[in-house]
Amino acid sequence: MERRLTAILAADVVGYSRLMGLDEAGTLSALKTHRREMADGKIAEHQGRIVKLTGDGMLVEFPSVVNAVACAADIQRRMRERNVDVPEERRIEFRIGVHLGDIIFEDSDIYGDGVNIAARIESIARPGGVAVSGSVRDNVGNRLDLSFEDTGEQTLKNIDRPVRVYNVDLFAGAPPSRATNGVASARPAPAKEKPSIAVLPFNNMSGDPEQEYFSDGITEDIITDLSKISGLSVIARNSVFTYKGKSVDVQEVSRRFNVATVLEGSVRKAGQRVRITAQLIDGKDGTHLWADRYDRDLTDIFAIQDEITHTIVDQLKVRLLPEEKKAITQAPTESVEAYTYYLRGREFFHRGSKSYYVLAKRMFAKAIELDPLYARAYAGVADCDSFLFLHYDEKVSVEGILANSAKALDLESGLAEAHASRGLALSINQRYAEAEREFELAIANNPNLFEAHYFYARTFLVQGKPEQAVRYYERAAEIKPEDFQSVNFLQAAYRSLGRPEQVKDAARRTVERAERELARNPENPRPAYLGANALAVLGNIERARDWASRALAIDPDDILTQYNIACLYCLFGEFDGALDLLERLLPHANQDTKAWTRQDSDFEPLHSLPRWQTVLELAR
Repeated sequence: MERRLTAILAADVVGYSRLMGLDEAGTLSALKTHRREMADGKIAEHQGRIVKLTGDGMLVEFPSVVNAVACAADIQRRMRERNVDVPEERRIEFRIGVHLGDIIFEDSDIYGDGVNIAARIESIARPGGVAVSGSVRDNVGNRLDLSFEDTGEQTLKNIDRPVRVYNVDLFAGAPPSRATNGVASARPAPAKEKPSIAVLPFNNMSGDPEQEYFSDGITEDIITDLSKISGLSVIARNSVFTYKGKSVDVQEVSRRFNVATVLEGSVRKAGQRVRITAQLIDGKDGTHLWADRYDRDLTDIFAIQDEITHTIVDQLKVRLLPEEKKAITQAPTESVEAYTYYLRGREFFHRGSKSYYVLAKRMFAKAIELDPLYARAYAGVADCDSFLFLHYDEKVSVEGILANSAKALDLESGLAEAHASRGLALSINQRYAEAEREFELAIANNPNLFEAHYFYARTFLVQGKPEQAVRYYERAAEIKPEDFQSVNFLQAAYRSLGRPEQVKDAARRTVERAERELARNPENPRPAYLGANALAVLGNIERARDWASRALAIDPDDILTQYNIACLYCLFGEFDGALDLLERLLPHANQDTKAWTRQDSDFEPLHSLPRWQTVLELAR
């Protein structure tokens, strides 16, 4: 028997008996799915340990009270997202209570007053909400971006003294708490969250599909400017662009992203004139809060974006900090021609295959030629080189990535994309502490930047820190819902953590996303070979072979295609085929790929074979 002070999280399902009465099999299946796909991962990410599971609940202990509350908040936010399309009467909602107290630890279980208090606090939490004890509130302090409502001292069943309880403010308008024995009734929390907005892709009204890059670029720039405002919550570019080209129900968008307002608009570009319309809409009832039309010379494009951003800030009553006002007012370039090349580059960059990265780099280089002081164009070149190096083993200079990102930061301090690319280059050079500082700066300046989270996760993975890698790969996968690479690398991170079910879940997600990417970009071998590896993990060997053959047919000379098919051959037990590919690719590979070869766990079955020494020599 051991006594210790620990943070205890207790959770159960609201109305579990009613849900079981409606659909027993469906409720059980849905509950298991929520746990497997989300809750278990969040608990592990925050270093929690599941002590026990009941039919509809769980008891979890954490070494840190901050981790416990952060985990509870993450779970409830994710559950709200997962319930968007579920009829209200069939939604699975959790109540969560957190307490810091003394427990008895014996035979992997925990007992005592601390456990009982956590369970009683959970019972008076709001459906979909989190309630915490006074000891938790005192220890969290201001270390989390959360606000707490003091509900006073509560008399809890079978607890001999009153306990002060706080509700954690997660959502505006959350339903009120349930009363327990008519005694403990907590008031609904006031709405204290940041104003929130989703910016939908502006429609191209030019009558020319070739102008899509321009309307998309305007949308992206407005999102980027709004993301610089600390008092505003903005949905990431990649998430809202899933609605591109679709008929949109603004209220459905509001529910899906849990935002109060939605911006939509259109762009018409003809010669040196541009017409932009914009409408700010209340996501709850669909009413227009503001609308305007801008019919100007093309040279006024930055002034129009600035006016739209400031109008949104005024309408949502957001306070702009002086440095934020300066950041969103500053025009990125004096040259409209350079800007149009930059927008073309961003369009190609987002398509995400080797040929498009090369095209994007060419567009960014042309923008720099037209305006040598164009910071974002330098960052664009660094971004392209980063992905060409990582995903296609191109002979790109890492020093060149560092130089271009440094130039971008000299010209525009705090440019998130430049910090992210610089972080990757430092990571490749194994300067991990410096790299991590760059990634933190990138995320601080743009919390929705996919590249920052993706590169940061890779840095943790190569350092043997899978828990941190999971955190950032999962966030990258959220920011960019179509990305198959983040969920692919999650397999390796979860495998290192000994979580086979989450490995399979990541593999399933990889296959689904890779399949969609292959449909969009059939000339790209990367989704084919990464999807093939995921299919092999799931035991679908024949389909994995088909995808592997497809990858080799698309680009038989691509070094990373050969590398990943070698990994696949190891999974199949075809060791000679794996060694043949490795001996073929390594003389032409960059140092990063050679380093991966030396440490890749997929190749462990080859280590006892005589030819492995030849591979090691080639990988030096």
